[in-house]
Amino acid sequence: MKTKLIILGCGSSVGVPRIDGEWGRCKRTNKKNRRTRCSAIISRGSNSILIDTSPDIREQLLNNKIKNISSVIFTHHHADQTNGLFELRPFYWKTGKRINIYGNKNTINYLKKRQHYLFQRYGDYPPIVKSNIVGKKFTLGNSSEKIIFKTFVAKHGKTFCLIYLFQNTAYISDSNDLSIVKIKELKNLKYLILDCLKYKKHATHFNLEDALFVHNTLKPKKTILTNLHHDLDYNFLLRKLPNNVLPAYDGMSLNL
Repeated sequence: MKTKLIILGCGSSVGVPRIDGEWGRCKRTNKKNRRTRCSAIISRGSNSILIDTSPDIREQLLNNKIKNISSVIFTHHHADQTNGLFELRPFYWKTGKRINIYGNKNTINYLKKRQHYLFQRYGDYPPIVKSNIVGKKFTLGNSSEKIIFKTFVAKHGKTFCLIYLFQNTAYISDSNDLSIVKIKELKNLKYLILDCLKYKKHATHFNLEDALFVHNTLKPKKTILTNLHHDLDYNFLLRKLPNNVLPAYDGMSLNL
């Protein structure tokens, strides 16, 4: 059975264009420069696993005609990864079953504090999600539709982010931790989906130079750059990057 991953959103925490209409160096005439906040979905049969719930998740799921969500895995607790969790209520209404969400202890505790009404009854509103702390390895889905995940921890400024490894693919949307090149399991993958925020150095994210260093060291067949700020124009990146490194765009689909 085939597994597909869709990059639902590949923009930085403010997206492109920014809320005030600022496009930076991105040409507004190129549709691939219009970027919502980072999120992705893995599909294998009826097993649909959402990676992060960006503030734009409603628009992203509608644009990609996603009708069902089996579970959600979170990379970390920051607002641009978690603020859309509230939007998943209709998926609970369809089934009457709470949606399983997965993350590290810090992320789950943060969500329970900030969005407590989603985890426990609040007045007439039932809980819609059920929390799970991930280990180093876990499986989602049944039988031929199951997907096995491995997790690794990477620094993201002063916090920590989970790297998810699945189907010979790694998803690393937020990190500035160059030590990940020492993780043997991340070498020679089919796809490396990798943070690349800016052209210049940044305190909490890989920049273009860092991302290329990670690519050249881990040597995947193909690297997809995500979390792109408005100083990185799509066509500019295409001209500058080697053939096996591509900028992501919203709606980009990969067969894993």
